[in-house]
Amino acid sequence: MSKLVPPHGGKGLVCCLLEGAQRDAELKKAEGLRKVEITSQEKGDLIMMGIGGFSPLNGFMSKADWKGVCEKLMLSDGTFWPIPVMLTCTDDDAKAIKAGDEVTLERNGLIMATMKVQEKFKLTEDEIKWECEQVYKGQGADSAEDAFWKVAPEDHPGVKMVLARKPFCLAGPVKVLSEGDFPTKFAGIYKRPADLRKMLDEKGWGDVAALQLRNPMHRSHEYLCKIAVEVCDGVVIHSLIGALKPGDIPADVRMKCIGTLVDKYFVKDNVVQAGYPLDMRYAGPREALLHATFRQNYGINRLLVGRDHAGVGDFYGLFEAQEIFDKIPYASREERIANKGKALQCTPLKIDWTFYCFKCDGMASLRTCPHQKEDRVILSGTKLRKMLSDGAEVPDHFGRDEVLTILREYYEGLTEKVQIKMQKFATGEEMK
Repeated sequence: MSKLVPPHGGKGLVCCLLEGAQRDAELKKAEGLRKVEITSQEKGDLIMMGIGGFSPLNGFMSKADWKGVCEKLMLSDGTFWPIPVMLTCTDDDAKAIKAGDEVTLERNGLIMATMKVQEKFKLTEDEIKWECEQVYKGQGADSAEDAFWKVAPEDHPGVKMVLARKPFCLAGPVKVLSEGDFPTKFAGIYKRPADLRKMLDEKGWGDVAALQLRNPMHRSHEYLCKIAVEVCDGVVIHSLIGALKPGDIPADVRMKCIGTLVDKYFVKDNVVQAGYPLDMRYAGPREALLHATFRQNYGINRLLVGRDHAGVGDFYGLFEAQEIFDKIPYASREERIANKGKALQCTPLKIDWTFYCFKCDGMASLRTCPHQKEDRVILSGTKLRKMLSDGAEVPDHFGRDEVLTILREYYEGLTEKVQIKMQKFATGEEMK
């Protein structure tokens, strides 16, 4: 009997991926259907629906679902969901496609899926702006009323992606036919929810935390992970292996860093390394909720949430991604139990700002360290990338030497330097 949290939505793992003879037959049919080119983000969302990572979703959202998610963090049937999952198409596609049609979804010539179109709709300019404000606007300086629309269209990757979407939306169930190159490129790391659940069941775990990573694992991440190891059965170091914004470090380099840390600084029986195929949206608090929602499908019931989770620039408050968990529908334990199917059951493991303190002679947080900012080494992934990109000296205790060696080799091999915008808080000036 599994001790793991059930999949989100109350329907078990909803997997849209076809295999074997079913896949072969659907691929043959797909060749004769109208082909719709999808984006990198849509590809990642599609694969997650294929492997059950987006349970209970079995397709792209209708306008009613889109509105409910933006406004109330709920699908039209009342199931919790924090971020729209949309499929868009061109004017030419929209003219040729009507409700009831089947289409083929392609990415760069690779057939990814077929889709039964149940609805075709177009969002107005005001509706698109409303979505951006609902999903991507936070409490940081760049989200102020007089700043957001001056800054976000150029500096917020998530807003830029929404504004760049094709004009029409298609909604309906999908039959997924490919996982792209993730199973081969990240063999042993890329795991379907059913595979990770089986692994966790074999370990006998029930209380499982996830560390969300899009950066190389520095000392602060390591510390967060070890806190979770102390209080849970184990931790899944769960890394995003889809697309990132320019300046972020690619997944294969990050995987090498994580593997080195796990080998040298963790008790391996208490840690699992895994990857998932999404692109980052940089939606801050809303993305933290998404990270918790699909982690539940992987058998994970706690999500480590630290400083500026899934943030970008200065759009979000430092701990806004923690605070949002106290505001969502069914947030209380009693409500989660009473609404098992539709409520989110993966809860946050909230950790304060962490750093190395010379006077404490070790890792600490604002809750445990009584010293001043001058005594602390501020651990920020953005700051680390900036130093490495500039060839600057990295302070002692910022990262493990073995990891810094891997990262220096990566940056030295770049033929073109990437400009990295620093966040205002990354220097530690706001720390007490």
